[in-house]
Amino acid sequence: MIIIAGPTAVGKTAASVSLAKALGGEIVSADSVQVYRGLDIGSAKVTKEEMQGVPHHLIDIIDVDTDYDVSMFQTMAREAIEGIYERGHVPILAGGTGFYIQGLLYGIDFTEEDDTLHCDIRERLMKEAAEEGGAEALYQRLREIDPESTEKIHEHNIRRVIRALEFYEIHGYPISKHNAEEREKKAVYNPAFFVLNDERQALYERINKRVDLMVTQGLIEEARWLYQLKLPKDRTSVKGIGYRELLEAFELMEGTGLAASENRAIIERAVEKIKQDSRNYAKRQITWFKREQDVNWVNIQEFDYKKDRITEWITEKCLSLLA
Repeated sequence: MIIIAGPTAVGKTAASVSLAKALGGEIVSADSVQVYRGLDIGSAKVTKEEMQGVPHHLIDIIDVDTDYDVSMFQTMAREAIEGIYERGHVPILAGGTGFYIQGLLYGIDFTEEDDTLHCDIRERLMKEAAEEGGAEALYQRLREIDPESTEKIHEHNIRRVIRALEFYEIHGYPISKHNAEEREKKAVYNPAFFVLNDERQALYERINKRVDLMVTQGLIEEARWLYQLKLPKDRTSVKGIGYRELLEAFELMEGTGLAASENRAIIERAVEKIKQDSRNYAKRQITWFKREQDVNWVNIQEFDYKKDRITEWITEKCLSLLA
C-alpha cells in the first residue's frame, strides 16, 4: 500500500492522482472532512476534474449530522482497500490526518476502550465542558495528567479531550501510553510511506493563497449553510478548520444588529483566523509525520515543484521497494 501524506496545501491531491495514473491505482482518502457531503470548498475536496478518472474512496459518503471518527475510517478504509486488491489495482492512501493513517496502518484497536467507558463519566465531563470556561478547564486537566496527548489533541477537539480524560479515569494511566503500546504493533500492510513537504515560508504562503481562493469560490456561503443547520457544537463536521472559525463569526453576528461594516470586519477576522489555524495545523502535521518510522520525505522544492518529476521519483522508489 502506498501512502501519500503531508501538511495541508502541500499538493497531496495532484501527486496521488498522478501516481495512481502511473501505477494503476485507486485512491482512498485519509481526510476527516472530505468525507462529508456538502463540505466541498472548505475541505479542499478533490473535484471530478482533478480526479482525472481515477477512482476515489471515502469522499462524499456521509451527511454532516453524522460523526466521523477513526474507528469508522478504519472499517471503511479496510473495505475499500480489499476491493482495490480484488480488482488487481494498487491502493494509494492519501491525506493529512496522521491519526487516521496510523490507526489503519498498524491496526490500532480503538473499540476496546469505547466498550469500557462509563456513560456517567462521559456525561459528567460533557456537562463540565458545556459550562463557561469548562472546555478550557478540561484541556488544562488533561495537560496535567497526560501532557503528551495535549501535543496531539487540539483544545477545540473537546470530543477527543473527553475521551482521553475518560480513559484515564477508568484505567488509571494515560491514553497516550495505551496508544504508544498499540503503535508498537507490526504494520498490518506493507507500506511505501511518502510525506510531501516544502520550505515552511513557501508552504505558509500557499496556505494563505488557498484560503483566499476558497473565499472567492464561496467558502463563506458554504459555512453559512452549515451554520443554519444548527448542529450541536460537538459534531465532527462543524469543527473542521475553515468552518469552525466562520461559525463562531456567524454566532457573534447573530441578533446583534451590527452595521454591515462591522459584520464585514468580523468575517475578515475569521478568514485571517482560518489562515492562522491552517498554518498551525500544517506545523502539527509535520511534527506528527516526523514521529513515523520508515517514512520517505519528499521535499517538493528539490523537484522544482514539478508534479511529473515527483511522480517519477516516487514510482522508482516504490519499484525499488518491491524488488
